[in-house]
This record gives sequence, structure tokens and C-alpha cells, in this order.
Amino acid sequence: MAEVEVAPIEELPPGTMRLVPTGAVTIGVYNCDGKLYAIEDRCSHDDGPLCEGEWEPGLCVVVCPRHGSRFDLQTGIPMSLPAFEAVPTYAVSVRSDGVVVMEVPD
Repeated sequence: MAEVEVAPIEELPPGTMRLVPTGAVTIGVYNCDGKLYAIEDRCSHDDGPLCEGEWEPGLCVVVCPRHGSRFDLQTGIPMSLPAFEAVPTYAVSVRSDGVVVMEVPD
């Protein structure tokens, strides 16, 4: 696994999201009421962008902008149709220097 820097934690306050390109995939990193989550920016229904849609910070849910499928940010599991397959999620943490990082496959 490779560590990818996202941003200083001050630049990702609760209720915000940041798209992070990591080479082959782009990942959305969310601060959901102080908890950090990372999910691949790809809807499992039609491979369209997922993280460009609306999201519900209070519920930690992202909504696909194309067809409205809702995904749990913690697990990547879809909560509504038409999607029925989970989207990859990634571990996120804050280093001792205050930088948000995520673990992605090499």
C-alpha cells in the first residue's frame, strides 16, 4: 500500500470533501462530522463519477449524480438502486504533522 497525502486537516473541515487523483483512480475524501472517509470516484452502476454528486454529511452518504444511487461512505455499500455492488473505500488518517493521508494500493 502507498500513502497519499490529501491536505492539511485545516483544509478539510467537517462537511467538506476533496477529490484526490491517485494515478489510475480518483478518490473522494470526506470529513463527515469529524470522521474521515475515502471512496473511489466511480459509481458501481455505470462507472460514472460518484463524488461529483451531492452528499449528506449528517448521514455520511454520497449520492451518484447520474442515477441517484446512495452509497455509505464508510463501507462503500449502495443503499439504493440502481447500484447493487459496493464501491472501494480506503483507510484515511491524520499524521502527527496534521496532514490527512490515505492508503491506496500500489
